Amino acid sequence: MQQGDLIELSIHDLNSDGAGVGRYDDQVVFVPDAVPGDRLEVRITQMKRKFAFGKLQKIIEPSGDRRRPPCIVADKCGGCQWLQINESLQLQTKTDEVRQALQRIGGFNDLEIQPILHSENALGYRNKVTYPLGRSATGNVQAGYYRKGSHQLVNLNQCPIQDQRLNPLLSEIKADIQAQNWSIYNEREHRGKLRHLAFRIGYHTGEMLMTLISTTAEVPGLEEQAQEWLERYPQLVGVCINIHPKKGNMIWGNNTRAIAGQDYLLEKFAGLDLALTPETFFQVNTPVAEQLLTAITEQLQLNGTETLIDAYCGVGTFTLPLAKKVQKVIGIEVRASSIEQAWDNAMRNDIENAEFYIESVELALPEFEGLADIILVDPPRKGCDRQVIDSLRQSRPRQIVYVSCNPATLARDLKLLCEDETYAIQWIQPADFFPQTPHVECAVLLKLVAN
Repeated sequence: MQQGDLIELSIHDLNSDGAGVGRYDDQVVFVPDAVPGDRLEVRITQMKRKFAFGKLQKIIEPSGDRRRPPCIVADKCGGCQWLQINESLQLQTKTDEVRQALQRIGGFNDLEIQPILHSENALGYRNKVTYPLGRSATGNVQAGYYRKGSHQLVNLNQCPIQDQRLNPLLSEIKADIQAQNWSIYNEREHRGKLRHLAFRIGYHTGEMLMTLISTTAEVPGLEEQAQEWLERYPQLVGVCINIHPKKGNMIWGNNTRAIAGQDYLLEKFAGLDLALTPETFFQVNTPVAEQLLTAITEQLQLNGTETLIDAYCGVGTFTLPLAKKVQKVIGIEVRASSIEQAWDNAMRNDIENAEFYIESVELALPEFEGLADIILVDPPRKGCDRQVIDSLRQSRPRQIVYVSCNPATLARDLKLLCEDETYAIQWIQPADFFPQTPHVECAVLLKLVAN
């Protein structure tokens, strides 16, 4: 097999990046847009020593789990990878990924994994979207996601995975930007103004925020247009601008302010009122996040006397609801803006037993050694720093809840925590926060074994 070869390939699995997995002459071949059970004609695009990459050319025999994608640009847009796969297989594959990572990387066998949490609606779930802006060859303003494997924009007027209440805004605001003849940023030349268009919506409240990300605040007529948007869309509570003048592919700059209305929306989450700004990190799938929080709370069997530390607490999404169930909560987060919002939301909900600290988790945890009955960690994809693992083992809380968006780093860290049988896994709960993509969230409860 060589690059450029056209081969016939049967797909038997999916990898963690969402590509189909087949085998040809004892060599593994990864094929995007494939479904287990497919028999395909594939063009080999890249050869490695132990595996190869291919591009789907023709479906010879479709899998029984293949469906017609519920999106007219699914074959072009790089926003989703699994629109062609039935939801039942998506859920099974994500559960299997968690199980395989725990077995292969963590060395954990014969563990019971709970049925994966998911929403009845696997479309229209995203409560926050950010679209790059561009211009077509004919000069029309475009907004969308990048074509698979490229930096070429796929223009969208609606998106099946964003909250459908946002669809009218996407197409109409593009037309307004066109009519205003505002300058669109060119990344290659580092010229122009408007870079991205972002929307956020409260799933339960319906309140909306819109943000233009721009190299400069000097956008002629923006204030008048922003006011007109507020009047046109009753659910739009604020139009903001984020200033991002630097080169590079970072989406958000450091300075955001309201042009019209307010710079936050209100959302109800787990019985609380939360204020969310344009940049706030908040789970994009509100119903499934609430399901996971409920499941965690039930497993902890809280009696109201506990002290709980929430590491990587963000704006207190889990900290504040859990504060209602325990004696004291302590939130740790390195981003000052997130801690400011956490304090604000604590006051908004009359929560007086919460404290928040601006500090990296690896430096802060040793300061609270021996204080907490329960420590919840929800790190980024890279998992916990080794110092954090060592601090958890040294502090020896009665229970640890590990929430992860990466099964591989989750399994690695659980193996370290369970060394010498210090902790034992009691409960594993996957959750589908990102339908139509390969990403899976998972919560694990560990209990202290050795005293």
